[in-house]
Amino acid sequence: MTLTYQSTRCDITATPAEAILEGLAPDGGLFVCPDIEKTGFDWEACVAEDYRDQASRIISALLPGLGDARSLVEESYLGKFENDDIAPTVRVGDLYVTELYHGPTSAFKDVALSVLPQLIRRGKEMSGISRETLILTATSGDTGKAALEGFSDVPGTRIIVFYPSDGVSDIQKAQMVTSNGGNVLVCAVRGNFDDCQSEVKRAFSGIPADLLSSTGAELSSANSINIGRLVPQIAYYFSSYSKLLTDGAVRPGEAIDFTVPTGNFGDILAGYYAKCLGLPIGTLVCASNSNNILTDFLNTGTYDTGRKFICTTSPSMDILVSSNLERLLFHASGNDTELVRSLMSSLSSEGRYEAGNDIMSAIRKTFRGYFADECDVSGTIGRYWKEHSYLCDPHTAVALKCAERYLTESGSERKMIVLSTASPYKFPGTVLSAIGGPVPGDGAGMLAELNRITGIPIPAGLKDVLDRPVLHRDLIEPDRIEEYVISKLKRWET
Repeated sequence: MTLTYQSTRCDITATPAEAILEGLAPDGGLFVCPDIEKTGFDWEACVAEDYRDQASRIISALLPGLGDARSLVEESYLGKFENDDIAPTVRVGDLYVTELYHGPTSAFKDVALSVLPQLIRRGKEMSGISRETLILTATSGDTGKAALEGFSDVPGTRIIVFYPSDGVSDIQKAQMVTSNGGNVLVCAVRGNFDDCQSEVKRAFSGIPADLLSSTGAELSSANSINIGRLVPQIAYYFSSYSKLLTDGAVRPGEAIDFTVPTGNFGDILAGYYAKCLGLPIGTLVCASNSNNILTDFLNTGTYDTGRKFICTTSPSMDILVSSNLERLLFHASGNDTELVRSLMSSLSSEGRYEAGNDIMSAIRKTFRGYFADECDVSGTIGRYWKEHSYLCDPHTAVALKCAERYLTESGSERKMIVLSTASPYKFPGTVLSAIGGPVPGDGAGMLAELNRITGIPIPAGLKDVLDRPVLHRDLIEPDRIEEYVISKLKRWET
């Protein structure tokens, strides 16, 4: 079938390949599939398949025209994950946990960012594009290394990753600044993730067209603003449901709930798209940390960034401007681009907007919002280790606590799956402190101590990350991001 994407802010349209290659719509909006519920997707056939076939089926349905999806998936995942079960689901007490961190960088971003380079390569081939693609990416911690890993030395691409200098864990920082590859650059920014993200978005429209033309380059993104990032994430919702079916925990067609730790709203939006494709999902619980702007929005209908930004132990969720919420506003408004454009304009000029009763009524049919503070996080990590011998990272702890709160408040009897987004070894000091272990003064010692206490193997990609040579030392102010990109383009031009 022919599938068309369009901007959330106007009637600009694009083919799936164009949407992936452009990343951000020319008007600053995000590309969406307005007819996603009308694709005729066979969700029952999908849940009966293994992970790779599920991912292939979803990519074929939502990103058609990019060649054989099964071979694309094989090229993306071959040899990168710990085993063929890309996203294993395990039972923990009365909950189920889908572990998304068994890829090369020990974070859920690997699931999609192993696929995105292949999608971009295929998109360029199908479109007859020979220009080099420059990937601009802002990261709150995990996207950066996963993108660097995925695009390292991929022909026809370069990538620049910007991260908040004091807003990621020591392990996350070490993963990025030690990244090799002749086509990768990493730059720290004096600011938070929102600063990085807003300035990277600005660079998409601010970099002179003649400079791009003279360098033979085109811009794209590895952030979840790129629809090519979101579509592969839908697969693990289907695989989670398959696991419960196989175990006899649910009957075919029985609805289940998910709790998702999220900051930029991409991971949970993939769940919404899974529901649009027919997967029996009841409620999607949006789990926030102390930066609980999404919780407040879902409860009040007002999105207001006029609040203190808090640096937490779950830094990948330290976000106040959740880009992918714009896509949900589009769908919940009945594809009203004029309304979405107005809301985004208000957010840009005033730092806030009010969604209105009709939109919130539509959103609340599926979404609920809860948050967990730092005390909750520490207590949850310690409690799950003590009571269930289950070790989790701070982001997963946020989700576990929020899942418990939702179940207590709602009385829901549906099975609940919690998405676990990162290995506890990415935050060894926080986890050690929470489970009552000694916390050595150096990162390598923390990794070793956590391994000694728990017996859980250190992921291969993290074992010596703190001993690798630092290759990237650039540090700039947020308002210099566009200038930084232009300087690199000019250097490549010559």
